[in-house]
Amino acid sequence: MLHQPDQLDLMFQALADPNRRQMVQRLSEGPASVSELAAPLQMTLSAVVQHLAVLEGAGLVRSQKIGRVRNCQLETQALRAAERWISERRSLWERRFDRLGAFLAEQAAETEQENGA
Repeated sequence: MLHQPDQLDLMFQALADPNRRQMVQRLSEGPASVSELAAPLQMTLSAVVQHLAVLEGAGLVRSQKIGRVRNCQLETQALRAAERWISERRSLWERRFDRLGAFLAEQAAETEQENGA
């Protein structure tokens, strides 16, 4: 769960990489082993493990070793926290744009009145 801005920064930094986003996309369909995550990527298994470490450090992914297989799972709570943060910003900007639209409409009406009078 995200409680600190630093954690949110880590999450967005982790998601900045297209390979990590692809891994998150795959994990959104359900848990997967490291080998399953690596299969569609053009990189070594050790590179995939490094990318997974970044995702885990950001709180986006949790992994567990069962026998010889490391399984990964998406931490949906972390994504919900980022979604809330984005939603709050979107709401703020929508209100600002609504106020700007009202102001511009008012200015246009005043200009129309001045030109018509």
